[in-house]
Amino acid sequence: MFHLMTQYYANTSCNCSSPPSNWTEGGDALQLPTFTTAAKVRVIITFILCGVSAFCNLAVLWAAHSDSKRKSHVRVLIINLTVADLLVTFIVMPVDAVWNITVQWLAGDFACRLLMFLKLQAMYSCAFVTVVISLDRQSAILNPLAISEARKRNRVMLAVAWSMSVMLSVPQAFLFHNVTINDPEDFTQCSTHGSFLTHWHETAYNMFTFSCLFLLPLVIMITCYTRIFCEISMRLKKDNLQSNEIHLRCSKNNIPRARMRTLKMSIVIVVSFIVCWTPYYLLGLWYWFFPDDLEGKVSHSLTHILFIFGLVNACLDPVIYGLFTIHFRKGLRRFYHKATKASDLENNTVITGSITCCVSQKSSFLTADNVAERDYIQSNTESII
Repeated sequence: MFHLMTQYYANTSCNCSSPPSNWTEGGDALQLPTFTTAAKVRVIITFILCGVSAFCNLAVLWAAHSDSKRKSHVRVLIINLTVADLLVTFIVMPVDAVWNITVQWLAGDFACRLLMFLKLQAMYSCAFVTVVISLDRQSAILNPLAISEARKRNRVMLAVAWSMSVMLSVPQAFLFHNVTINDPEDFTQCSTHGSFLTHWHETAYNMFTFSCLFLLPLVIMITCYTRIFCEISMRLKKDNLQSNEIHLRCSKNNIPRARMRTLKMSIVIVVSFIVCWTPYYLLGLWYWFFPDDLEGKVSHSLTHILFIFGLVNACLDPVIYGLFTIHFRKGLRRFYHKATKASDLENNTVITGSITCCVSQKSSFLTADNVAERDYIQSNTESII
C-alpha cells in the first residue's frame, strides 16, 4: 500500500488506498505504474489467502450455528470477530488483488468511494472487535462475580465497536474519488488527490486513522492483559501463602480451567493481530514523515510482503479459535463426516445409476448378478464411510 507516489497522486493513507504498483519518475516525465512480477506474486498469494480465510471463517460460523444451544457470551464475540474477518476476506482481499491486476481504477467513481469506505470499515471492525474481546477477558478475570452481566455488557460494547467502525470510515467516501491524467496517456486512479489543501492535512488524517485503527486498540489491549497478568500473579502469590489445596476443575490460581483456556485463546488472537499488522503500520509511519528516505531503501517487494502478512491475520483467527475450543473441533468433525457421507452417497448413486442404465439397454430387468454387483459396490462405499 505504501508506495512512492508522485505529485499527481498524493495518497498515502494507511487504509488500503491505492494499488501497490510501482510509481517511478523518469526525469520530469511521469512513468505510469505497471503490473510487476512482485505484484503478480502478491495477487496469487492474496487469492490463496482469500480462499483459505473464507473456508476457515465460514467453518467457524457453521460450527457456531450448529452449536446454537450453547449460550456462552464468548461465542457471540467469536462470531462477531469471524464476521469482521469475512469482511476483510470478501472486500479487502479481492479488491486489492483485482486492483493490482488492472493497475488503474476501472470501476467508476461511485465504486471508488464505496469500496474505500468498506475496506476501511472492515479493518476497523477487526481491530475494535479484538478490543472488545480483550475488555471482556479483563472483566472476567478481574471481576468474576459480574459474569452474569457479561452478555448485556458485550452487546453494548459490540454495538459501539461496529458503530464506530462505520462512522470513522465515512470520510473515505468523501476523500476518495476518480482522478484522471492524460499525460503521457489516459490513466484513471482512485485517489485522495485534491482532497487535502496541504500535505500537512493529509498527514494529520493519516495519523488520526493510524491512531484509531492500530495505536489506540494496541494501547487498550496491552493495558487489559497487563492488568490480567498482574491479577493472576497476585492470586498465585496469595495461593502460595495459603494451603496447597487444589480445587476441582480449577487451575492453580483458582481460576476455572475453561476461563483460563478462553483467556489463552484471546491472548493469542491479540498477539497475532499485533504481530501481523505492526510491520505494515511502521512502514506507513516511516513514509508519512520521511518519504524521501524510503526511496531506494525499501523495495516494493517488501511492501507487498508486509501487506500480505497483515492479511494472514484474517486466516489465523479461526485457526486459533479451533485450537482452543473443544466444541468447535467436535463440530468440524461432525461437519466433515456429514460432508464425506453425502459425497459418498452421491457417488454411490451415480455408480449404481450407471449400472442400471447400462443393463436397461440390454434387458428390461436387472439380473441377480447385477443386483449382487450393485450391493457389493454399496457395501464397499459404506465401509469407507
